[in-house]
Amino acid sequence: MSGRLSGNAMRPADFARLIALAAIWGASFLFARIAVPALGAAWLTELRVALAGIVMTIYAIAIGIHLAPRRHWRHYLFMGVLNTALPWAMYAYAANYINASYLGILNATTPWFGALFGAIWLGERFTWRKGIGLAIGVAGVALVVGFGPVQVNANVILAALACIGSAAAYALGGTYMKLRARDVPALGMTAGSLIVATVALMPALPGPLPVQLLLDWKIATAVLGLSLLCSAAAYVLYFRLLVDIGPTRSLTVAFLIPVFATLWGAVFLGEPVGVGTVIGGAVILLATALVLELGTRPPAKQHGTIPTSPPSPPSKH
Repeated sequence: MSGRLSGNAMRPADFARLIALAAIWGASFLFARIAVPALGAAWLTELRVALAGIVMTIYAIAIGIHLAPRRHWRHYLFMGVLNTALPWAMYAYAANYINASYLGILNATTPWFGALFGAIWLGERFTWRKGIGLAIGVAGVALVVGFGPVQVNANVILAALACIGSAAAYALGGTYMKLRARDVPALGMTAGSLIVATVALMPALPGPLPVQLLLDWKIATAVLGLSLLCSAAAYVLYFRLLVDIGPTRSLTVAFLIPVFATLWGAVFLGEPVGVGTVIGGAVILLATALVLELGTRPPAKQHGTIPTSPPSPPSKH
């Protein structure tokens, strides 16, 4: 891919795409909350990866991207299981017990793990700003989970841990991409990993697909929204942002996703938004800004393949 240098100023169109992407990915938590109680986490995740995989494979082939499965199958296997099937299934599980705002806010912890794994495996600097950010972030998670409007119990704690585990899986996948799979085209990796995730999830399916439930327009809309809008279409939008404004600015979408996740949950599901959620969310976003070291001068630009992992998701998430 080629495009304008990431150092150029953001145009109004770039900013509009960033807002649109955050709104789409924020809606993924709303869709999960609607569909999971009816379909279950396993079937919802399977439908999501399968439909998105079909669409992204057709799109990649149409624009001339060669998947080259014999060459890249190991990368597709690793990313399909770790960066797609596992985190998406864990987010779907968590949607049974915590609301959309929690899901969106906890998703913003992905850059924290990216900083840790980058320091461990990529030799990236782990600065005092990142360390303080991680410490503050832990406090923010405690505020969200412990003082939000949802009553804390074992299921809520496990769901929150599942979200944090998903964030770690996303970050580990991104680290793997930089370390082992830089030569794989981004769209090819996305399509290939979705195909692998579709196959990998099949043994976990509890039984036949409850087709009758898909006749409910709300559930059908949620499944199609997750697959076609939050997964397939969102990736195309995200890749365009990576080319036009660069990965660092694109990561700022992590700050906007919780806002839209909370908004959609409150508007469409009537989910309460407590003071603890607002304060804890703000603390987590502050921590993420410190971990990303926003406002500091970026290091010298290095050229390489655009990463496939979004900061948040559920669109992978």
